[in-house]
Amino acid sequence: MYSKFKQCNETKVMRDPVHGYIHVNYQIIWDLINAPEFQRLRRIHQLGGTYMVYHTAEHSRFSHSLGVYEIARKMIDTINGLSEILDEYEKVALLCAALLHDLGHGPFSHTFEQVTDINHELFTERIICEDSEINRILKSYGESLPRTISDIIAHRHPRHLLTQIISSQLDADRMDYLLRDSYFTGVSYGEFDLGRILRTLIVKDDRLVVKESGIHAVEDYIMARYQMYWQVYLHPTSRSFESILQSIFKRMRDLIHEESDAVDVVSYFKPFVSEGEVSLRDFLMLDESTCLHGFVLLTESEDAILKDLALRLLNRVLFKYEDLKSSRQLDEIKLALENNGYNPDYYLVEDFMTQSLYQAPYQKGGEDGIYVLIDNELVELSEASQLVSGFVKGEDKEDRKVFYPKEINV
Repeated sequence: MYSKFKQCNETKVMRDPVHGYIHVNYQIIWDLINAPEFQRLRRIHQLGGTYMVYHTAEHSRFSHSLGVYEIARKMIDTINGLSEILDEYEKVALLCAALLHDLGHGPFSHTFEQVTDINHELFTERIICEDSEINRILKSYGESLPRTISDIIAHRHPRHLLTQIISSQLDADRMDYLLRDSYFTGVSYGEFDLGRILRTLIVKDDRLVVKESGIHAVEDYIMARYQMYWQVYLHPTSRSFESILQSIFKRMRDLIHEESDAVDVVSYFKPFVSEGEVSLRDFLMLDESTCLHGFVLLTESEDAILKDLALRLLNRVLFKYEDLKSSRQLDEIKLALENNGYNPDYYLVEDFMTQSLYQAPYQKGGEDGIYVLIDNELVELSEASQLVSGFVKGEDKEDRKVFYPKEINV
């Protein structure tokens, strides 16, 4: 059983440059927003090191999470048939899942996962289900509510409709981050007609599907995602920032393994570069403010490599990059680094990226597809759209680069 969800005395509204306003009607949502674990997201950039390229990309996981919640709320109110088939418990659990889906992100978002092997989805679940203010708020409405929300986020919930809204190829998460990231980077690539998509979504067989009249709006959304990945998310300068961050954590990990004293100045990094499980407390203590403070301390490190890498990161003296075409090219760069006194273990980073425009269900590793209702039959998008069909049949775009200091000439 669960306690009836209380309404706020009046609707709470927050200004938002993407959605106009964020509307909060349920007290549980307002309480979750004000919980310390959610407020921590203010101190984590949505786009990691992308602000090194697009200087206005200063928006946070906090604002994105509010945006995902708002789109989920609009979906419940707008999509024909959705509000009628969900009971209040499902609606509120869905709104909570939308709000809390990114709780487990560390500093610099996805970059942090790459350099520490921390899984943000696992820590999202731990924050929701273990000892936290978020967990206490949720349990005050029902012992099973944290697990229900966690199951929706992790795709374990038996009702596909709920998980689809949070995580699919046409979900509240992707729709918000495309519009928000486009706005804050100042590019137009991520723009699409959100209102049109919401108006052309309907419920069929307990899944969200697109009416035939909405195909072009969905095509624009998919193209927006593709363009944003290659023009913003995978920008080589952002990846250069990430490569230095990767080298810093690798160096700290190696120093701890060697039992060096040079890393003592950043003791709060130790749980993330040592063997053993990271506690929830240690994880929640590390945000970008503490991380950057740690890098400032590293500029006084006795270890010359850590000191140099920290200075490069803080002062934007990033590695240069070039397309990696052969192993011989890599060997030549390594030799040049060694001849100039640089350790290639920390000053040479290879990076490979690939991104699909859309994954059809029948493709290897394909996700659950987007379906279009045509003559009362469900047709998978790549069969209903010539544009999407062409991309599915083609090869995924790939980009292989190597990063190393600008002062090295090969």
